[in-house]
Amino acid sequence: MKRLTRLAGLAAIVGLAIAPAAAQDSSQGKLKIGVLVTTSGPAAALGQQVRDGFALAIKDLGGKMAGRDVEVINADDELKPDAAVTKVRGLLERDKVDFVVGPIFSNILLAIHRPVTDSKTFLISPNAGPSSYAGKECNPFFYVTSYQNDQVHEVLGKVAQDRGYKRVCLLVPNYQAGRDSVAGFKLDYKGEIVEESYTPLNTLDFQPELSKIASLKPDALFTFMPGGMGVNLVKQYKQAGATVPVLSAFTVDESTLPAQQDAAVGMFGGANWAPDLDNPQSKKFVAAYEAAYNGVPGTYAMQAYDAAMLIDSAVKAVKGNLSNKEAVAAALKKADFTSLRGNFKFNNNGYPVQDFYLTKVAKRPDGKFQTEIVEKVFSNYGDRYAKDCAAK
Repeated sequence: MKRLTRLAGLAAIVGLAIAPAAAQDSSQGKLKIGVLVTTSGPAAALGQQVRDGFALAIKDLGGKMAGRDVEVINADDELKPDAAVTKVRGLLERDKVDFVVGPIFSNILLAIHRPVTDSKTFLISPNAGPSSYAGKECNPFFYVTSYQNDQVHEVLGKVAQDRGYKRVCLLVPNYQAGRDSVAGFKLDYKGEIVEESYTPLNTLDFQPELSKIASLKPDALFTFMPGGMGVNLVKQYKQAGATVPVLSAFTVDESTLPAQQDAAVGMFGGANWAPDLDNPQSKKFVAAYEAAYNGVPGTYAMQAYDAAMLIDSAVKAVKGNLSNKEAVAAALKKADFTSLRGNFKFNNNGYPVQDFYLTKVAKRPDGKFQTEIVEKVFSNYGDRYAKDCAAK
């Protein structure tokens, strides 16, 4: 009996030694995701949409991926490249995140891309998609759930061409995404560019530019002014009594409309999604987002939701074990999830192949504002840089 008792005790001790290790092998601890976006200053609404869309996805997943608890660590890049690098190093070195999701702005992405990918940590961009990493500089640790920056602007260039606008003014901020927007617009537009203005990032007074545009009397104005820049531009445009048709990207969307309201109604945009897109998963998402945050989701929130679901699909594919980076990369590239936008797959460069639409701002019966689809402009459209990518 004493011998049996000693054996039982030994078994218990061994069990105590083995059980935690087995549990650790099974769960591998918390899965950590760092979300680095702009949540202060004039562009804060954009980053908040990303945070909210991502948080809603994690909630819908029950806070777990492949049985592992998910911890989301939020950081504000302050729209400053130096601050962004400091914040992302904290996520990598202190918090030891498994994935970094972000940022909003391309100049921030250019700053954090190398620190993240050099550490062999996966970087998932829910918005910024510069040309820089779509071609020869593509990277197996970098994936985009939005678009290549040029593409949304290509929509407006094609619309301007198709509608016969002979003379167009361009107004964009002077940074990577602004330059990409102009390049995108010019791909299909063959008319005359009568003015091409580049303003400092975070410009909030557009009176000089608007006065010049009025004097030039173009057939249309193409502009890309995200966040607070777009809010001020649209208000000042209406105050000036301007009537030139506005073709825009990220200037009038669900992040800026609560502030622009009636001043934005009727303005056109280019997008890969809108809240009125007719598919079951999108309708469910919009209803859940509005119930949770009392606001209308824009593409920022949609792309962040998809980013979470993309990560979940990869984590499930490798059964929660992220040690084999090549297996995780292959699972990410497969994109085995149902996108809120419907058609979605990755090109060889880690940027999406998807549909694009012309949208128009409308006021809903409940008094809220949203963009609505006017027509599909491109179907299953991949970017023009992918042909130069060989890294994936």
